[in-house]
Amino acid sequence: MPVPLPGPGEALLTPPDFDEAWRTARGMAGIIAPAGGLTDFQRILLEALYLGMTGQRVDVSDAERVTPEQFAEILRPRNLAFRTRGIQVMLLCALVLRPLPPDVADRVAACARELEVDEGMVEVAQQFAAGSLGLAAVDFERNGYTATWNPDDAAELHTSAELQSAWDEAVMDPALAARWAALEALPEGTLGRGVWQLYEARGFEYPGRPGSAPPLLAQHDWVHVLADYGTTVEAELEVFAFIARANDDMRAFSLLAMVVSLFETGYLRTGAGLFESNPGHLSTGTNMATRVADAMRRGALCHDNVTNHDSIDYLRVDWFELAALPIERARARFSVPAKSADAVAAGSVGPFEAGGISPFQLRSGRDAAERAGRTYDSFGASVAQG
Repeated sequence: MPVPLPGPGEALLTPPDFDEAWRTARGMAGIIAPAGGLTDFQRILLEALYLGMTGQRVDVSDAERVTPEQFAEILRPRNLAFRTRGIQVMLLCALVLRPLPPDVADRVAACARELEVDEGMVEVAQQFAAGSLGLAAVDFERNGYTATWNPDDAAELHTSAELQSAWDEAVMDPALAARWAALEALPEGTLGRGVWQLYEARGFEYPGRPGSAPPLLAQHDWVHVLADYGTTVEAELEVFAFIARANDDMRAFSLLAMVVSLFETGYLRTGAGLFESNPGHLSTGTNMATRVADAMRRGALCHDNVTNHDSIDYLRVDWFELAALPIERARARFSVPAKSADAVAAGSVGPFEAGGISPFQLRSGRDAAERAGRTYDSFGASVAQG
């Protein structure tokens, strides 16, 4: 029997105190632990997520197995949004397992049922566990962020031709490419100029030209500059954690699930029309767990001071309307909080700092500059040393 949602005015809406954070974290650990017990990285990730999202330090190293029914009782006072976020945290900590044991995926699914949560990525996790990777890739599109896409959603992308699917490319759109290239003319320190510098330093093609990213995916490049994240694979995990958590549409979680499945476990071979599988970039100890958790914290705290909305879909912002804003004013518009000291110490850097660019991107930028007959400028970005 599912635990019913609280009635009007009955839901607990205050942030979790230590006792609730302790009980829910240890309950989650009991659900997601494989037969041999919670893996070291699962523990690190779950504890980092709780610190980042609740401010509470928890220890789940000796958590005991609980049933889905027992876990659901812990969240009885919480509303649907809180319950859904809890299922998403469980999914994130389950999706780092390869192989993903079917019993773990099934326990997460049972928790979702007990909490009356409809989270499309639960089905994806079960497909991964069954080894049905092709079906899982289809389910990402059917149940995730782009499930309701229609051509009218492309207005903010400024494409000249209609896009039939969310991740469609626009490789022959001179007007779109010209719009991106014109960012060069903006003053130093503006958001748009920063995006132009990001592209120039890495040799990225502007949307509308052959070899470019799909226009929808290119939207996230503005977030690299806005939220001050580099463009390495590790930084992509941060960016999509930030984007996914800033959006109160729960389907946005699929964006984070996608990059974890590409860049940690390799369950997905491709994603978002451009990304290719490159596993092993999340489970590098406490550092990446801390960075991803902090990115989620920052996304959750964003607020659009113009629309007065806490929920922000950063992939559907008309960034060209904001391109002339100084970067600090753009951050103020969205109330983007600073990175935590722990995240910075863990290696989170911006796109124009040491470690903010990959060796491949640096070579591509230099090659593009040579082909264009201009002097290469990384605008401060350099490859991480050591």
